[in-house]
Amino acid sequence: MRSDEVKKGLERFPHRALLFATGVKRRDLNKPFIGIASSYTDLIPGHIHLRTLEARIKDGIRKAGGVPFIFGVPGICDGIAMGHSGMRYSLASREIIADEVESIAQAHCLDGLVLLTNCDKITPGMIMGASRINVPTIVMTGGPMKTGLYKGKRLSLVRDTFELVGKVKSGEISFKEACNIEECACPGAGSCQGLYTANTMACLTETMGLSLTGCATALALSKKRKDIAYESGKKIVELIKKDIKIRKILTAKSIDNAVRMDMALGGSSNSVLHLTAIAHEAGIKLSLEMFDKISKTTPDIVSLEPSGNFYMEDLDAAGGIPAVMKRLKSKLNNCPTVNGKSIYEIADKAKILNDDVIRPLNNPYRKEGGIAILFGNLAPKGAVVKQAAVSDAMMRFKGKAICFNSEEQAMRAIMQGKVKKGHVVVIRYEGPKGGPGMREMLSPTSAIVGMGLSNSVALITDGRFSGGTRGPCIGHVSPEAATKGPIAIIKDGDGISIDIPKRKLELLIDKNTFAKRMKSFKPIAPKINSGYLARYARMVTSADKGAVLE
Repeated sequence: MRSDEVKKGLERFPHRALLFATGVKRRDLNKPFIGIASSYTDLIPGHIHLRTLEARIKDGIRKAGGVPFIFGVPGICDGIAMGHSGMRYSLASREIIADEVESIAQAHCLDGLVLLTNCDKITPGMIMGASRINVPTIVMTGGPMKTGLYKGKRLSLVRDTFELVGKVKSGEISFKEACNIEECACPGAGSCQGLYTANTMACLTETMGLSLTGCATALALSKKRKDIAYESGKKIVELIKKDIKIRKILTAKSIDNAVRMDMALGGSSNSVLHLTAIAHEAGIKLSLEMFDKISKTTPDIVSLEPSGNFYMEDLDAAGGIPAVMKRLKSKLNNCPTVNGKSIYEIADKAKILNDDVIRPLNNPYRKEGGIAILFGNLAPKGAVVKQAAVSDAMMRFKGKAICFNSEEQAMRAIMQGKVKKGHVVVIRYEGPKGGPGMREMLSPTSAIVGMGLSNSVALITDGRFSGGTRGPCIGHVSPEAATKGPIAIIKDGDGISIDIPKRKLELLIDKNTFAKRMKSFKPIAPKINSGYLARYARMVTSADKGAVLE
């Protein structure tokens, strides 16, 4: 066992003394040492209940003959960090999390890991860290929150709180009514109720075979969730005994399955960043072109909020990810999973309990997958759009640019009524380097929707979007403005063409003008010059590479 390095041999008297101080018994020295990387925190609704799951995982590990050790991993709530400078730390924290998982597991020679996670950047960050060191690993996500309820209507975070801003501003709803809604939207523990980034990554993690069956969709406070935690504890001991390391599960074929599941679900556009980064850490090449290739051959058969009107609790009741696998079986690779069963075995045993929540392949919500990759003179290295959340009327759009060099500038203009029908809002210098940190633009996109402009205004950015974003919002524009990408040369009034079916994003100026602007412009000065974000900006790669550090 890896842990023998710290617990066996004459020279390890001091090491054992320290281990005994933690409560380890001499009889435990022949057992595997298993780290539970826990992102418990009082700051994030999706994580406030993880103490209970920690206990269940520990019980399972002990029952199967292992020794559990909990260590903490930081977490940022994207919803609370949204719309201000704090969001710069969200994506950047993914690299800290990966480094911490690697550091703790290596320094203490842990034999295996259970990654107890839930929200947006925390899940991929943990998987990235485990992939680097390649030890037996199970991912235990914390589960989705139950929908809120107000006046008989089910509520979720994004559509029913972020979009309130625009609705109050436009006079559609009173401030007092908005206050009543905000108190009901999030009734308790769990990741936000729709198919936003946290739940998207949970679904893709189960699809990759890294979580036990049912883990992605079981509600946060359910008995089913606690049972999965206990079984995850037992199963990690089995994986260690069989020497089944994470890279035996996390392969090019299993990541291919995750991309296909993402397209069928209509998941968050952030999944492109995270799957690319996970693949990088596992030594697997994953290009933006591969996402688009799979999208064109995978119908969108699930329509959860924000693009649809169903929620995670509905997907769970309809059979969860195994039921979607059953629909997709002919398109999936038959990969192994931490369950000890193959993807096909899981799919064959699954039951589809609602044909509207999980539609047949011949009756999809859309003929193509939920995400599209656009290229053109504005995005030579690609851009990402969640086409499942774009209305048919806005799949092709031409408009006039109105440009901003920060999210705050754009938000002020939107709230002041300066953004009008026919505009393409351009938010630049918000990419991985320029932000720094590639902030999510949920506040401006939600304000646009709330003000009734989602079918007459588009938005493009070198930043990114929340999984809750809907409308013609194109992010991850690469290269970004800070690295002299073409998005930096757009001027107010320039024509911009968006053609999602043809996968095109174009600045409508002549070639000579384009070339002159590219030659003459200089990027704005860095926004942050000290601390972690300054170091991050120096090391981070482009969005098309997953915004990993080099």
